[in-house]
Amino acid sequence: MLDMSDVGLENACPEVREEPDGILRVEVHGDLTDDRARAVVGALRRVAESGREVLVLADTRHTGAIPASARKVAAEELRTARPDAVAIIGASFSLRVVVALLAKGVHMLTGQPYPQQFFGTEGEARAWLLAQRDALRARRRPVP
Repeated sequence: MLDMSDVGLENACPEVREEPDGILRVEVHGDLTDDRARAVVGALRRVAESGREVLVLADTRHTGAIPASARKVAAEELRTARPDAVAIIGASFSLRVVVALLAKGVHMLTGQPYPQQFFGTEGEARAWLLAQRDALRARRRPVP
């Protein structure tokens, strides 16, 4: 299995790091700027282009504001860098609304559902992501 250093991401985006189980942890401390949004989605795109599943654990407990320009950048960038599943923890009500609108926008632009779910704990989020990974791998197995 390729890891983030194999796809050149180990220092490219400090907001994204790979965990031992292959989940990509995204943590933005402070406001999400346009450049930070591009960097995060770019890191996810590079992992997807490597052929790996893109399973994202977004820890939003320290995320600040997400201005309209950063939401627009993220929606545009996610059109070509679709994660396989995104589990979000620590989201405030306003952040849940923003993410739900972003997911709807990506769905409208791509015609494909945006696989995201909110969780109260990291354990629940991680379990859901690993179940999503198992389901993806089961669907990709060749039929004997």
